[in-house]
Amino acid sequence: MDSTASTPQTPATPNVPLDVTDQQNSALLDDTLALLNAGVPDKPDQHGLSEIDRWEAVLQASERPGLAKIIQELNILREQLNASDTKTHDLAETLATLGAETSKVADESTDDYSAPLGQLSKLLIKMGSSLSR
Repeated sequence: MDSTASTPQTPATPNVPLDVTDQQNSALLDDTLALLNAGVPDKPDQHGLSEIDRWEAVLQASERPGLAKIIQELNILREQLNASDTKTHDLAETLATLGAETSKVADESTDDYSAPLGQLSKLLIKMGSSLSR
């Protein structure tokens, strides 16, 4: 091959929107509720971080209005969990905000997600409250 020949370029991967089924949404809700029902982990947990990533991907793919604040708070939560100097009070505030925003979405939901989202909201607020003590 000639050294002056152009280097073949890898075509850019197209940004295809994530298509999430109702079954996948339900599974994500069930997984998250199971994780949170287990309580606050004693040490940093990669499983929790991967759940945050899953939620962010699903919420960004959703066409539901009012999810921008939740996505923003998930980003803050990820940063807080990855930082070594995060204050417990700040983490508690983020969880409470996520709980409140989730409650709003649950109240506006007209499908089978209203009850599990309401439960998720309560768990997030409870975790935030337990951390703020």
